[in-house]
Amino acid sequence: MNPNNQAEADLIIEAAYVIPVTPRGQILSDHALVVNNKRITGIVPSCDISDCRAKKTISLPNHVLMPGFVNAHGHISMSLFRGLADDIPLQEWLETRIWPLESKYVDREFVRDGAMLALAEMISTGTTCFADMYFYADEVAGVAHESDMRAQLASPVLDFPTAWAQNADEYINKATQIHDDYRSNELISTAFGPHAPYTVSDEPLTRIAALAEEMDVPIHMHLHENAQEVTDAEATDGRRPLQRLRDLGIVSPRLLCVHATQLLPEEITLLATHGASVIHCPSSNMKLASGFCKVDQLVRQGVNVALGTDGAASNNDLDMFGEMHLMAMIAKAVAQDAAAVNAQQALEIATLNGAKALGLDNEIGSLEIGKYADVCAVSLAPLGMTPLNNPLSHLVYASNGSYVSHVWVGGTPLLTDGELQTLDLALIRDRAQYWRGQFSSQ
Repeated sequence: MNPNNQAEADLIIEAAYVIPVTPRGQILSDHALVVNNKRITGIVPSCDISDCRAKKTISLPNHVLMPGFVNAHGHISMSLFRGLADDIPLQEWLETRIWPLESKYVDREFVRDGAMLALAEMISTGTTCFADMYFYADEVAGVAHESDMRAQLASPVLDFPTAWAQNADEYINKATQIHDDYRSNELISTAFGPHAPYTVSDEPLTRIAALAEEMDVPIHMHLHENAQEVTDAEATDGRRPLQRLRDLGIVSPRLLCVHATQLLPEEITLLATHGASVIHCPSSNMKLASGFCKVDQLVRQGVNVALGTDGAASNNDLDMFGEMHLMAMIAKAVAQDAAAVNAQQALEIATLNGAKALGLDNEIGSLEIGKYADVCAVSLAPLGMTPLNNPLSHLVYASNGSYVSHVWVGGTPLLTDGELQTLDLALIRDRAQYWRGQFSSQ
């Protein structure tokens, strides 16, 4: 591309390094992104942009530009429950802490306030797109749209009533309504979010499979999260959960299998054959002692593996840098191979693979001409990044969310010099304190 032959660009971002993710392993020194009409129109050496006309040019001579993270699984409004359900197993965590808390407190106000808190944390740590499975998905969509944040809302489906819906049909109808409301929105996409095999019966799952095909959306589901889930399924149904989903026609490229810590070799082959994705949540898996996802085996067999934080009630943060680092380390230990899930693969899993799982990889997930300018700038100044022997390695093994200085979604600044641009931090803190008061008064 020759920027001198172009009309005036909206934005040029110069940086010491650009790591676009695609092509694989590429590290560009002293390069700039050219952005026009929300999309990347050029990736050029900084020396070639001196005569390029731009409405705004930002120079970051001590930074690396990378695609924003795609946080492929979470329950973001549960950030308000941070620290209220620690150090207990999954079933106890759900049945004695989370479900009672949700029954008592979750309403539209709670979800909106929790979403604002979570978006502020995610933006501040480099996430530009997130997938959420939680009640009042329309509220989360509204907050994301108002904040210029990219999101995919997996409206939950369960067999039992909650504050959001009374039965599976109502959950599904609300999911289809949100899809209709946002079908032409470039920031918001939707998915079906059947909670788990043990909370959704066959008839709703069959209906979801047909609707997902008709609407061309993913099916986002907790699956094989821990050993007890599998054991209970075998005892009551005679089948492992994944086998049941296969028999129902759910296993396809639309299926996003969240956690997947309990996979047999033949089940990994099944996922690969049918093109399903696995959403790995390493911090949550470890904190709830759910087990270890076999990331290296999945990747080697061609399964698309993406990365998610899960909710802050079981993590307890939404920093994708920490999640990416932990994922790479665990993968090596589980595989007993130091070469398993190398730095480049880890960065792909946290960005482009997440976009692929959500069906958005033609639009986001890498810094490529034609894609949306969803960009994260990471400072190279901290001592933890010194000496700068390998910028790609440092992003995976040495960085953390506090090193993020700038974030753009579609070229719109969401974070500038560490300051949020589209969210009111004082209001977010006030609302979080209000909810803390509600919890502590009980």
